[in-house]
Amino acid sequence: MADRLQKILAAAGVASRRRSEELILAGRVTVNGAIVTELGTKADPATDKITLDGKPLAAPQRQLYFLLHKPKGYVTTVSDPEGRPTVMDLLGKLPERVYPVGRLDYASEGLLLLTNDGYLAQKLTKAGEHMPKTYNVKVSGRPDEKSIQRLRQGITIPLEDGRRVKTSPAKIRLIEDASNPWYEVTLIEGRNRQIRRMFQQIGFLVEKIKRVQFGPLKLDVPPGKFRSLTPSEVQKLKNT
Repeated sequence: MADRLQKILAAAGVASRRRSEELILAGRVTVNGAIVTELGTKADPATDKITLDGKPLAAPQRQLYFLLHKPKGYVTTVSDPEGRPTVMDLLGKLPERVYPVGRLDYASEGLLLLTNDGYLAQKLTKAGEHMPKTYNVKVSGRPDEKSIQRLRQGITIPLEDGRRVKTSPAKIRLIEDASNPWYEVTLIEGRNRQIRRMFQQIGFLVEKIKRVQFGPLKLDVPPGKFRSLTPSEVQKLKNT
């Protein structure tokens, strides 16, 4: 079946869709011996001979999609220069290599998506500013309602580079009333350590963070365990 060349390259695991377009524009891809530089070009990987830098294209990867419950104390990367355990250590041996979509910091836990579908990963990363993500958050001390309302409306927080930005409005509700209460926090953006920075701005430290929902996906496996997404869940993500 004929398809756009950049999609074929991405499906073969060569690169993301955008990077594959750059490879085509650079004249590094041939179809049946002819260099192709037009992004609209279609080919059939079953019948056409496609090469990248003179090497035949590998067969398309089997696309995998996993929902993982990341525990605390794991890094959301493929490898870590400090030698800390990574989320990849939890997956064991897989038929294809997968990569995490988005991040959860070292001290946080919860739902993490992993896939080798480069196009979907790129799409979800780009949509991250609008994708609802829900967290259960334990706070040290009890903020008053006025302070929580400031977080709901959006609050200015500092970033790593020294800039200060205002967060988008957030949904926040109390789910466990205690001296160190739990809140359910839903964001439509995902800046690094955003929830911790938000609560710090109103004078409170976050003790625990657990992501329980990512778009249409809900956390439903124990810490350290993972499962494959259903075809319906994959389709919902693609429709995001």
